[in-house]
Amino acid sequence: MPVTVKDSKGNLVADLGKNDFRVLEDGVEQQVSVFATEAVPLSAVVLLDDDLKPKAADQLHKSLLAIAGAFSESDEVGLAKFASFFTPVMEFTKDNDQLMAELKRIISGEDSLPDPESNAPHPTAGDHPIPGFPTGPQQATVDKSTKHIDDAVHAAAEALRVRDRERRKIIILVSDGVNAKTNTYNYDQTLALLLASDVSVYAIGTDAALLRRGASPLSRYARATGGDSYFVSNQATLSRAYSQVAEQARHQYTISYAPMGTDRTQNYHSIEVRVERPGLEVLSRDGYYLARLP
Repeated sequence: MPVTVKDSKGNLVADLGKNDFRVLEDGVEQQVSVFATEAVPLSAVVLLDDDLKPKAADQLHKSLLAIAGAFSESDEVGLAKFASFFTPVMEFTKDNDQLMAELKRIISGEDSLPDPESNAPHPTAGDHPIPGFPTGPQQATVDKSTKHIDDAVHAAAEALRVRDRERRKIIILVSDGVNAKTNTYNYDQTLALLLASDVSVYAIGTDAALLRRGASPLSRYARATGGDSYFVSNQATLSRAYSQVAEQARHQYTISYAPMGTDRTQNYHSIEVRVERPGLEVLSRDGYYLARLP
């Protein structure tokens, strides 16, 4: 499993050794058998929120070309967008020129497809009803958000679960964290798939996510899967975040152990990773599934 360690200022700590770590499974301490610090190639899905407010959407579009600079020639990257529905934009590729071309298509709007739910009018614009929208009591039943983060993350995890296990599998999720209550998959179901597929979520929060931070679904997915959260307020910090995420994911500690002393009849097993050096933050997944989910 991959493990990230940070100091109190948020800087990566890269000088730890095998004996600095303790691993507990279901509360039982385990013996670390493999410890590695070498960089690992990535399989990444860059998952872009396609239903942001105008200012945040503009910042995102202006930052997109920086995504291509975040990855190395050994990484493979897929692109997708979401609002009400998950929309694949580009299959996995190691070709940086192809990645750059697809990003330019997103910026130009050439890849745009109608999303019937997310483009449906909201009940009001400011204090004024939108022409043509029903004005009777049925408005009270309309969900103000039709954005499905859980479903989008689930679809990205499905795409990653079949990638080479020698690669580190990550989702880079750029979103404001607004999530409808009408997802097909809920948080628990989506998290189960992420953990079963060894996928970590790296969330880049913008706009409304800045206010919610730790309470947003972005932070919840990142914490539980051993990823991380970045919150950005402008184009410059958003552009830098892509490289920070890729660099952090590529250079994590890799720890392996053969489970001992736990109930192997149970499918799910919790994991806790500790470091002996005080004042450090450890980021690792909450657990794993003994058998992969169907």
